[in-house]
Amino acid sequence: MPFVHGRTTDFRVDNSGGTLTDISAYCDNVDFPQVVETAETTTFGDASKDYIVGLRDATISIGGKWDAVLDAVLAPILGQAASVSFQYGPAGSTVSNVRYTGECFCTSYQVAGAVGDVVTFSAEFQVTGNVTRGTY
Repeated sequence: MPFVHGRTTDFRVDNSGGTLTDISAYCDNVDFPQVVETAETTTFGDASKDYIVGLRDATISIGGKWDAVLDAVLAPILGQAASVSFQYGPAGSTVSNVRYTGECFCTSYQVAGAVGDVVTFSAEFQVTGNVTRGTY
């Protein structure tokens, strides 16, 4: 199994006009945890806890170097009532590479600057509905 370097990561999100926009050039970090809730079904007499699988959930956290072009994509979708599409390719956007897609809400967008350092950004997204795993 070949491993891939993070430098090829592809991340795209809809702008306020609904156009999927590549913001990979501004990002240096993408976290995409997907979790499944469990509900405990243990009853009297059981020697160990029992569970059933519940609902799926996912969030996306991105961060990187801030730029006015990036700001024009993220600032308008923060708190937008309609969901936006996302596309995430951990190995890049080459044909046959894994791609995750779905809908999400931008729930946080932060810009930070410090004397002697580059201005950075971070953003959080709450996925709504199913995540689709496919390929480019």
